Amino acid sequence: MTKRFLLLALLITLLSACGNKGPLVLPDKTPPAPASQPSTDG
Repeated sequence: MTKRFLLLALLITLLSACGNKGPLVLPDKTPPAPASQPSTDG
């Protein structure tokens, strides 16, 4: 009986996932490019 309860609890947890509905999309905003640093080749 305990195994059945744990299996049911695990199944419910996996099905609930993170709670977001709809397709997973990446944000449109791109991160700013890092400031260029002067090279020290000399």
